[in-house]
This record gives sequence, structure tokens and C-alpha cells, in this order.
Amino acid sequence: MKFKSEIYIPILTVLFDMIAIIASFLLSYWIRFYSPFTSIFPITNGIPGMSGYLFFILATIPVWILVFQSFKMYRLNRVVFIMDEFFVIMKCVTISLIFSIGIIFFFREFPYSRLVFLLIWVDAIVILTIVRYMLLKFEKTLYNRGIGLKNVAIIGDNEQAEKIYSKFNKDKFAGLKVTGYFTKNIPSDTISKERNFLGNYDSVPDKIKEFNLQKIIISLPQKDFGDLFEIFKLCEGINIEFMLTPEFIEVMTSKLKVEEVDGIPFMKIKSFPMNVWNQMVKRVFDIFFSIVFLLLTSPLMTILTILVKVTSKGPLFYKQERVGLDGKKFEIYKFRSMKTDAETGGPRFVSVDDDRYTSIGKFIRKYSLDELPQYLNVLKGDMSVVGPRPEREFFINQMKGSINKYLERNRVKCGITGWAQVNGLRGSQTSIQTRIDYDIYYIENWSLIFDLKIIFKTLKEIFISKTAM
Repeated sequence: MKFKSEIYIPILTVLFDMIAIIASFLLSYWIRFYSPFTSIFPITNGIPGMSGYLFFILATIPVWILVFQSFKMYRLNRVVFIMDEFFVIMKCVTISLIFSIGIIFFFREFPYSRLVFLLIWVDAIVILTIVRYMLLKFEKTLYNRGIGLKNVAIIGDNEQAEKIYSKFNKDKFAGLKVTGYFTKNIPSDTISKERNFLGNYDSVPDKIKEFNLQKIIISLPQKDFGDLFEIFKLCEGINIEFMLTPEFIEVMTSKLKVEEVDGIPFMKIKSFPMNVWNQMVKRVFDIFFSIVFLLLTSPLMTILTILVKVTSKGPLFYKQERVGLDGKKFEIYKFRSMKTDAETGGPRFVSVDDDRYTSIGKFIRKYSLDELPQYLNVLKGDMSVVGPRPEREFFINQMKGSINKYLERNRVKCGITGWAQVNGLRGSQTSIQTRIDYDIYYIENWSLIFDLKIIFKTLKEIFISKTAM
């Protein structure tokens, strides 16, 4: 029998959403007609009765709930960052309010205030985000205590499978309990001891029933994708959810588009990541964000300037040639975090216990404070706020032949932060191929909302990242 949370949590979420919507209506009504806000926007035609707004709330709540449901806001295991939720809430509130305003035409005799609806838009987003944050924390707390976890198994024994196995065993808040894994052939004793080996493909149907598995995560290399048909055939008639995590990111991110030219259909397998308009939007955002950020952080940068100069001899800034958009080279700026003779023996990656740091260097590197001057690079147009991290030509020449699609990252401007970095893929202990895969995903799925999401996640990653160095 499935845990009752599968019923209770969605119902609880709907209930709290209804309360939040009602609260946003009532708060907006009070702000408009009874708060000090009236001194800014005086009331000229009297205060309309509360009854009209209460009736309107009851008439439109079903619309709001249906819109939220259409965006899959009531499913279980919503293990997301709150800012991911925030942007979806903005969409849902905007669409719900547009539908709600449409309903007004059936009640034209009541003097609804347009300002109230503007306040409802703001208040609903704020209140729903707070309520959703509390519910997400509650759901994660249940999972951390072992309540409502779904039993899952993994098929595959590659690096990606090992990463998934370790991550879900560690992070219970994901709502998944990894029972074990299956492989095509019997693995070595070393792997079996580290993870719970359940058997080969033939044993999958029996183990699903034995361990009450609800989900199977498939992590196979591209050469073994033919095994999927065998696995699916073995599990015919069994209620189980399959999730595929391909080892090669192109299986996920390839966006095949059919474009007709003069009546002839063509399949577009590669296109420009951004059109001219999107490039303009991103550039305007970069300039605006960088100016505001530099103004806000100017006191901190002044302190860092003093600390860098006092704690070690040498220049304030570390300037280094990097490769950016279309392979063009530029000089990147950083607060110097290492000794002046750090690369006497030639270029090399930074390691966890690197002895080349200055006394303050490791601290400013850990919290990415050394990268603050790069906003000057953004203003110059060499970089963007968000994008793949810039690399040196020395390392590019080493990796472009062995790392799949490595040079694809140069199709957009490099950035101060990126999709790989906010997912913890920093430092010498993380897979370079995985980092590139994340960069390519960003390039193929760019949007301004995606950039904002990465910026918000960056703030979280700076303070909790264990891989930053």
C-alpha cells in the first residue's frame, strides 16, 4: 500500500494555495482602501463593499487551482529550489489573474478597482512563494525522516549510475530510497560490496515485487541502448516507472527541428543558440545587472582590495588570457588569490590542498570573491553574467580532443557563473565531461528566466558549495 502522503501532501498543498489566494485578495483590498497606501493613491469614488470581492474570490479560486494544476504544481516529490518554484508561481499567478479579470465582464455593475488587481498580482506571488517554501521544507523533512520514500533501483554500473546511487543515498530529501542496482553481467566483488547488487536483467521483474519498487532509473552508455528493449519486454504488465539518464547528453539535448524552405522540408540539427534579439536582451541585462552589482558591492571590493595588498606582495588584480565567444581571446580580471610565482612550472588546475594560495587567497576563492572584478569584463563585452566558464587556451588544446563537444561551449559568451557551477560542478574533483554536458544544456535551452534562475542559485551555491576552490 502506498504511503498516505501521496494523498495528503497534494491535498494539503491545494488547501494552502487556496488560503494564500484568499489572503492575497483580502490583503490587497485592505492595502488599497484602508492602509496608508491611500495617501499615495487617494480614494475618489468611495470604498466598495467587501462582499463583491468575497464573491469574486469564490468564483475565481477554481480557475487558479486549475491553472496551477496545469503547470503540475500538485505532484509529489517536488524537490526543487524555491526560486524554481518562484518563476512557475509568477507564470501561474499572471495567467490566473488574466482569466479572473475576464470573469469581471460578467459582473460589470460592481466597481472593481484596477489597482486592487495589481496589488493582488504582487501579493499573491509573495504569499504563495512563502507558503510553497514552507510546504517544500515540510515535504523534505518527511523524506529526511524516511517517511513516504519511494523504493527505486538503478540499472547500470557506469560512472553516472554510481553518482546517482551515492547522491540519492545521501540526499534523502529527494524522496527516493535506492534499494540496489542491476547490471547485464555480474559485477566485481568490489562494486557489489559498495552497492547492493540485486541481479542481472532477468531478475528485474521478481525484484520489483520483492522490494516493492516504484521506480527504476536506467543509466546505460549509448552502446548499450539496445538493452532497453529487452528490459521493457521483461517488465511488460508490471506497474513500474522507468526513468532514463543517458550517459551522453546529446541524446537528451539534441533539438531536431523541421524547417520548410520553398516547399522542401529540412531537418535542422544545429542552429544559432540565440537570435539577434535575444543577444540584445541578454546584453542589456548584463550591463544593467553589472552596474547595479558593482555599485552594491563597492564597499566589499574596497575591503578586498586592502586585504589583498596587505597580505601579500604583488599586483592587486590577476590578469590572464582566456578564450571566449567564437574562440576570441581576451584578458580576464580577478582579485589575486595566489602567489606571484604560482605558475613558474607551467599552467595547472587548482587542487583542494593547493599550496600556491596567499593567506587570504583560499578564503576569497572558496566564496568566489576573487571573481568580482569580472563584472568589468562583462561591461567591456568580453563576458556575460551567465554562461560557460572561460578557459585558457593551454587547457582547451589538451581537452578538445578527448572531451566530447568541448568546443561547443564557445558558441556563446563565457560567464561569471553557469549552469554547471550552480549544480556543484566546480574544482578538480568533478568530471570535466559532465561540466561540458551542463554547459551545452544551457546553450541549447537559454532564456532570460533561465539566467535569473542560475543567478539566484549561485547565491546559494557560494555559501554551501563544498567543491568551490
